[in-house]
Amino acid sequence: MKAVRLNKIGDFRMEEVPLPKIKGEELLVKVEACGICGSDLPRVFELGAHVHPITIGHEFAGTIVKAAKEEDQELVGKTAAVFPLIPCGECEFCKTGHYAQCTDYNYLGSRCDGGFAEYCVIPSRWNLVFSENQEVTKEELSLVEPATVAQHAVRRAEIRAGQTIAIFGAGPIGIMAARWAELFGAGKVVLFDINEEKIEFARERGLTILNSMEEDPKDALVRVTGTDHVDAVIEGTGTSAALNQAVEIVRTFGKIAMLGNPHRDTSLKLANHSSILRKEVDIKGVWNSYYAQMPLNEWQYTAEMIDARRLKVNDLITHTSGLEHLSELFEQIYHKEITICKAIYSSKA
Repeated sequence: MKAVRLNKIGDFRMEEVPLPKIKGEELLVKVEACGICGSDLPRVFELGAHVHPITIGHEFAGTIVKAAKEEDQELVGKTAAVFPLIPCGECEFCKTGHYAQCTDYNYLGSRCDGGFAEYCVIPSRWNLVFSENQEVTKEELSLVEPATVAQHAVRRAEIRAGQTIAIFGAGPIGIMAARWAELFGAGKVVLFDINEEKIEFARERGLTILNSMEEDPKDALVRVTGTDHVDAVIEGTGTSAALNQAVEIVRTFGKIAMLGNPHRDTSLKLANHSSILRKEVDIKGVWNSYYAQMPLNEWQYTAEMIDARRLKVNDLITHTSGLEHLSELFEQIYHKEITICKAIYSSKA
């Protein structure tokens, strides 16, 4: 089969590899779409993976074509998104259903072979999230992973009906977080970004978005909402500037969900540090998503909302590629030769 393999930092190319064999509870999935995550770019060009060579890609969906267990033969032919985390099942976090906090996990696409290939071995049916709507495309299903991360951030921010919400960062997860906030009943959702192309992209999709570089967020909020504060903020950039602005616009007793991964040390202004104390702001970390059945499997809920056409994701896909040109697309994105919202591998491309 064909797979795009990371052999070492900067060496990312399509290769012919043996079709993997399955055993135990494993399933073989024909990968039909796999998204390029923001974490994949530094993995390829700067940091490398935990093992080499490796097929990266963890945002993927496809069709089950083979099952090792007799009881799983009923799954063959079904379509599913893939939950890429492989928890140990033994640590205290696994035993309480907090798999994202597992202390000894494996992970499809970063620690073992993932979705930028024609086929991928899935550990068990437990890792599959099924779609019940035949009209939902594999490309849409590949966005279940980032859409669920966005949903988790909204839940961590404890967004309530009627509230005013601010989101820093208008990438795909920021836009999906805005859509989730609206589904959760937020009265007003305002996005902030500094990239004019991203701003225009979000605006074309009916979102209220402002440039936080050109206008102070508090002044901008007064202009569009009539008040200079919000009930909750989702900080999706991982930057000092956005975190400081989040503290400045969140109301007393408000909430900040820290979603964006930082790439350097974060600095907080003295006045804003004091403001967190005085306003008794709740600051919540956000890490991945929640997959246990109780109280709610966020992945299943995302798939259900996409199936029901209540959560729209297909209009965020701006670039697609087959495996043959995937490394070239990575290069273009990394060197900022193109501006994307969501780029994916599609078997149809």
